Amino acid sequence: MWYAKEYHPIQVGSIDGTDKIPHDAAVERAQQVKYRPPKLSTDPTKTIFVGRLNFDTTEDTLNQHFGQIGSIESLRLIRNQVTGASEGYAFITYDTTEAAKEAYQTAHQTIIDNHVILIDYERGRIMEGWVPRRLGGGFGGKKESGQLRFGARDRPFRRPM
Repeated sequence: MWYAKEYHPIQVGSIDGTDKIPHDAAVERAQQVKYRPPKLSTDPTKTIFVGRLNFDTTEDTLNQHFGQIGSIESLRLIRNQVTGASEGYAFITYDTTEAAKEAYQTAHQTIIDNHVILIDYERGRIMEGWVPRRLGGGFGGKKESGQLRFGARDRPFRRPM
């Protein structure tokens, strides 16, 4: 298996993975939320998340870049519902799990429209207990703001020295 199966908001923000109580209000909120991912017809094991896109990147550009890896079943560039402008991320579903895995391994940190992109698997429907960032969960954040989240591809957990 090339992806994690479980998400726990407290341990995501823990430096050594041993925390038992929430370290900030967002994590407390994430524990209380009962998030249900949307019902979609695509297979989550064949879907990748593409983040940090240039806001000018189009579906055609993504299709051209990721179509070289494998046959694409569906591609959805997420747009603002009011303005129609790109939100800077997309979901791409391949015909096979092997193509999605290859995209995960090879396309991470490649450059599209002068932006270094992030590739990850779709966590919402795969990881048990996943809570998105907007509801207090997720990964990422900045040390300066006190929003520490570990375990994602860009901020993997590292044991303290």
